[in-house]
Amino acid sequence: MGTHKLKIFACRESRNLAEKIATSYSMELGDSSVLEFSDGEFQPAYNESIRGCTVCIVQSTFPPTENLMELLLMIDAAHRASAHRVIAVIPYFGWARQDRKDRPRVSIGAKLVANLLRAAGVDRIMTMDLHADQIQGFFDIPVDHLYGSAIFAPYIQSLGIENLVMAAPDMGAAKRANAYAHYLNTPMVVCHKQREKANVVGQMTVIGEVEGKNIVILDDMIDTAGTITKAANMMMEKGALSVRAAVTHPVLSGPAYDRINSSELSEVIVTDSIPLRTDQDTSKFTVLTVADTFADIIKRVYNYEEISSRFIF
Repeated sequence: MGTHKLKIFACRESRNLAEKIATSYSMELGDSSVLEFSDGEFQPAYNESIRGCTVCIVQSTFPPTENLMELLLMIDAAHRASAHRVIAVIPYFGWARQDRKDRPRVSIGAKLVANLLRAAGVDRIMTMDLHADQIQGFFDIPVDHLYGSAIFAPYIQSLGIENLVMAAPDMGAAKRANAYAHYLNTPMVVCHKQREKANVVGQMTVIGEVEGKNIVILDDMIDTAGTITKAANMMMEKGALSVRAAVTHPVLSGPAYDRINSSELSEVIVTDSIPLRTDQDTSKFTVLTVADTFADIIKRVYNYEEISSRFIF
């Protein structure tokens, strides 16, 4: 068992998830607050001693940038308050689409964020379904990269769907869809898309048989929902019986909610790594919590136990 007391804290945008993680761990969420200045500057603070403690800070770094900045300030504050170890629990790791130079004169945002987290004083990262696996290599500290399959696969099995087919909405998601297809013993199809520009899908075709099948489209995130709704509508036109989506991170920016609600998608299964907006129609959404998974990994890391058995595939 860990020799240093464990405490779990939350940044503001992930407080609900952090409370569920703490409850799953059978402990109270740590007491922290944020002082806000009139110009928008803010200063997080711990309202209890964390000297010599293992401190877990829960925050998904989805937009706006303040969420990342708040996490950095919380890490810095913990480091300066003599915490023994600081663990950043980042269910959704933002800026992960910038994992390489895909054209001249651009930043590698994911590497910059990794550098910022390390500079702030973090000792370990816990995250789920990174947009690109190689981001783990941007860190010189341990990274616990969890997979949504541990949550999604049992749920999909529980639906008892016949003629089930796993689908990748683009070539980048083919590896994930193939893993699900192998585990669930189903066929797999892949959509091939051509982008006109960022967040705008041009032409799309499907490789594989979808007629008479019940499709589950798998991906790590939904942003504007352009790709996934276009894929769902196309598959229904080609004779699919139903189309669902299982996506880990519901970023859902711009027209995403409207696109999903007006699309052929019958169900969108997501996690609570990012909270859904309360001012939108979420009747098509099924939210599965990641709290128990993260609580278990935190407990295993704190007690120096193995975590590999927590991965289904």
